[in-house]
Amino acid sequence: MDSSALFNISTFAYIIAMIAYIAYLAFKQKGIGLAATGITAAGFIAQTAAIFARWSESYAQWMKFSPESSVLLGISRSAPLRNLYESLVFFIWSMILLYLIIEYVYKNRSMGAFVTPIAGLALAFIEMAGIGKEIQPLVPALQSNWLIAHVLISFFGYGAFAISYATSNMHLILASSDRKAQSYIFWAFAFSLFIWVLIVATAGTISGPPPEGMDGRSAGRGMSFWLPLAGLYPVLFFVVWRFGLSMKKLLSSFDLSTDILDEITYKGIAVGFPLLTLGIITGAIWADSAWGTYWSWDPKETWSLITWFAYALYLHSRLMRGWRGVKTAILSLIGFISVVFTYLGVNLLLSGLHSYGGG
Repeated sequence: MDSSALFNISTFAYIIAMIAYIAYLAFKQKGIGLAATGITAAGFIAQTAAIFARWSESYAQWMKFSPESSVLLGISRSAPLRNLYESLVFFIWSMILLYLIIEYVYKNRSMGAFVTPIAGLALAFIEMAGIGKEIQPLVPALQSNWLIAHVLISFFGYGAFAISYATSNMHLILASSDRKAQSYIFWAFAFSLFIWVLIVATAGTISGPPPEGMDGRSAGRGMSFWLPLAGLYPVLFFVVWRFGLSMKKLLSSFDLSTDILDEITYKGIAVGFPLLTLGIITGAIWADSAWGTYWSWDPKETWSLITWFAYALYLHSRLMRGWRGVKTAILSLIGFISVVFTYLGVNLLLSGLHSYGGG
C-alpha cells in the first residue's frame, strides 16, 4: 500500500473521529468516547505509516537522480517535510500525537471535539486548495542538513500551540456568562477569524499568486478578490456569536474546569515556545548557509518574530504579572491566529524567499 492510500485512510479516520467526538460531547455515552479515541489512534497509526511510506518513495526518487549520494544523505534529503502538503500532514500528525498524550494523562475526551476539527479543517484545506501532492526534487535552498531539525522543531511547536488554542477556546466558552460578555465576544471574533483566514488562504491558492510590485513583493490583489472575502467575515462572526454559547451547557456537563483548561493551555505554550525559539534560531542558521544572511526581514521571518512576541507576552503576563484565566486564554488565541497567518497566509498570499513553501 502506497503513501497516498494510507493518507486517505488517515484522513477518513480523522473526519469520522471528529464526528464521533462531537457526538460524545452531545450524548455523553462512554462507548462513543471509546470509539472516538480508537478511531483517532487508528488514523494516527495509518498516518505514521503513510509518512514513512512517503519517505521511502522520496528516498527512491532521490537515489534515482542522485545515485552518487550516500545512504544517510539520501535519507536526510528525502524527508517528507519539503513543501506545504507534507508540512501540513506533519503538523496534523504532531498535533494528534500531543492530543492523544493529553487525553491519556487527563482522562478526558471532551477536548477531542475541539482538536480533531483543526485536523479536519487542515485536511479539507489540502483538498479544497488543490495543493500539489507530487513528490518533487528539493529546491537548492532546501538541500541542507538543517531541513529535518528546523521543520521538526517548528512543527512540534505548532502542534503544541494548536492544543493550547483548542483548550483556550473551551476556557472562554465556559467562562462566558452570556453573549454580551467581552470574553465571549472576543472568542467569537477569534474563532470566526481563524475560519476566515483558512478560507482566504484557500481562495488565494485557487486564484494563483498575487501580482508583483516594483520591489518584487506582493502588490496586493484586486478589489474583486478582497471585497467578497471581507464581506464573508461579518457573516461568520454572527453565526459563531449567535450559536457558540450553546456549547457551554455541553462542556459544563463534563468533569472539566477552567483551572484544568488553563493548566493545559500553559503547558502547551510552555512546550511550544522554546521549540518556536529553536525553530527561529535553526532557521536563521539555515538562511545564512542558503542565502548568506541570518535575517532578511522576509515576510515569513517577520511573522515568525511576531508570533514569538505574542507567546512571549503570554508567558510574561502569566509568570511575571500573575495573569490567569480569561486574560491568558485571549493571549493564547491571539498567538495561534498569528501562527496560522505565519504558516498559511504568508506562504500563500505574500511572496518572498519562502514562497517555495506554497506547494
